[in-house]
Amino acid sequence: MNPVKTTARAAGGVCIPALMLAFVGWTTALEAQEVYLWTDKDGIQHLSDRRPEGDYPVKVQRAIAQPESPVEMINAGTEREPEWRFSNRMHGPITVSISLAEADNVVTEPALPTRLELPALGHRSVLIGPFDSAASWRYSIRMSATPGALDPATNTGHQYRVPFEPGQAVRIGQGFAGEFSHLAPQSRYAVDFTLPVGTPILAARGGTVMDTERFFHRAGQNPEIDGPKANYVRVLHGDGSMAVYAHLDYNGVLVRPGQEIETGQQIGRSGNTGFSTGPHLHFAVQVNRDMELVSVPFEMLDHDGESLVLGH
Repeated sequence: MNPVKTTARAAGGVCIPALMLAFVGWTTALEAQEVYLWTDKDGIQHLSDRRPEGDYPVKVQRAIAQPESPVEMINAGTEREPEWRFSNRMHGPITVSISLAEADNVVTEPALPTRLELPALGHRSVLIGPFDSAASWRYSIRMSATPGALDPATNTGHQYRVPFEPGQAVRIGQGFAGEFSHLAPQSRYAVDFTLPVGTPILAARGGTVMDTERFFHRAGQNPEIDGPKANYVRVLHGDGSMAVYAHLDYNGVLVRPGQEIETGQQIGRSGNTGFSTGPHLHFAVQVNRDMELVSVPFEMLDHDGESLVLGH
């Protein structure tokens, strides 16, 4: 995501900050709606965001996801006494790194640069003002945000259950350190299961639904363009790690952010969205390591309780 810059100026030569935001490793989207088009028995055409009652032929216009940042940054103070508040939209922790890109006659509380962990749906603030109140002052802020608590004490020995129903064949299209797309830190220890579109996806481990995306409906092979456009469920575990179930079908997410789920519970349907060459489920366990979203090794058991071979 490209940095977003805004500048505001006040009278008396005081310059209020130019904001520079860069969000790392993920995006979310605004809630979208499907639109239903149908003709009733009297020949009258209808357009609504609700499916009609009755047996009418209905055309569904798919909703379009609109990107939204996981952290909202607003000035909760005044122009002369700013309080920059960083609010977490997610149902799990996010860590933000905040620094001054430029500063002239400025003091902050806490001192910058700093890292702040934002609790689920919570916020933290940075106070900024002039060191010498009689002189003009100016500054700009740079911020990056990464999901997860910083350096959680992850239980890497936890066993995960294969994330689909018994009777579904286990086909691994790409495992740990797969040369096609599993070389970056956030996907090095990921597994791609080849599955038909619409296959029920089950939770490999219980936890809290931290974030979801459901309204993307296309796949492509450009990682820069198509990578952020995969439907997914992100689940926060008790040890601070996060499981990601990605490339789900359009509107194929069956859980909501903040929901508590159990191992084996259906959370979605497999699909072919985002950076993908064919229908599959991308599964990874991730943590926040020094403000970088990285995947970690894990053990997964098949339907018979046998450990799957996930890497070389």
